[in-house]
Amino acid sequence: MLMAGQGAQGGGSMQLILMLGIIVVFWLFMIRPQQKKAKEQKNFIENIQKGDKVVTIAGIHATVNRINEDNTIQIEVNPGSYLKIEKSAISVEWTLALNKANTPTVK
Repeated sequence: MLMAGQGAQGGGSMQLILMLGIIVVFWLFMIRPQQKKAKEQKNFIENIQKGDKVVTIAGIHATVNRINEDNTIQIEVNPGSYLKIEKSAISVEWTLALNKANTPTVK
């Protein structure tokens, strides 16, 4: 009987270790990348300057014309055609892909 009680305690600690392992894996593969992506988005939005070519989350390609104090920017879609949008409406992935495609490669 004494042996059976000790085996039950060992099983409980094994479940605890397994649960902690699952939490660590979840954090490494889910939470940490999201935090990194959010930090990159914030840095990108803070560093937008006049003349930058951007793509909005709606897929609108434009050039930044003016950065306003109220957390909005004015973009020029066509010459003389402007839109006022929230800074958070700029897509980081699409903008980086656009700028990457526009840079000439040196051969």
